[in-house]
Amino acid sequence: MARYKHYDYNQTKMIPLRFSDQIQPGTFEYTLNHVVDNDLDLSVFESRYRNDYNGAPAYDPAILLKVVLFAYSRGISSSRKIAQACRENVLFMALSADSQPHHSTLADFIARMDEVIAPLFTHVLMVCDSLNLIGREMFAIDGCKMPSNAAKEWSGTHAELNRKKAKIDRAVGRMLKAHQAGDQQDQPLEVTARERAQIVKL
Repeated sequence: MARYKHYDYNQTKMIPLRFSDQIQPGTFEYTLNHVVDNDLDLSVFESRYRNDYNGAPAYDPAILLKVVLFAYSRGISSSRKIAQACRENVLFMALSADSQPHHSTLADFIARMDEVIAPLFTHVLMVCDSLNLIGREMFAIDGCKMPSNAAKEWSGTHAELNRKKAKIDRAVGRMLKAHQAGDQQDQPLEVTARERAQIVKL
């Protein structure tokens, strides 16, 4: 009778980890990280914080933008689940530099700054889509399907590009509203059937 090497999924292992090595070139998370750090004007957040001399240091808005948008790309739109992912998922740890923002910090960020965040998210998604990084065939945000660059309707004229941007704008708006609604209900961490279907789709 054949014998196989023993394995155990419940074991733990201490691994030395450099977070920058986890964000591989050519992936959505790499482009997200690069665009947020290099292409976005985040000065709009400066006036929102008044802790120059007093109060605790705030989480960098760049970190919060990265983890929230990456969570949306994974079908996660709950602050509690995003906070959990920042503690347990290596890619979330890498994007957040293991800063582990609390779920109340994430919920407050989305609730207070959604009008500032939405155009930034749209910009990131437009860049990622132009590089064909948001799905081999499609990328869905809250049920909004966005075909790849190969599709005829997503290439060509400025009017078509504007229609595409408007569609992404609407999708981002819906996702932010869903995130806020979920946080207000303060739902438990169980994955719903709809969320499971969304994750499978993504």
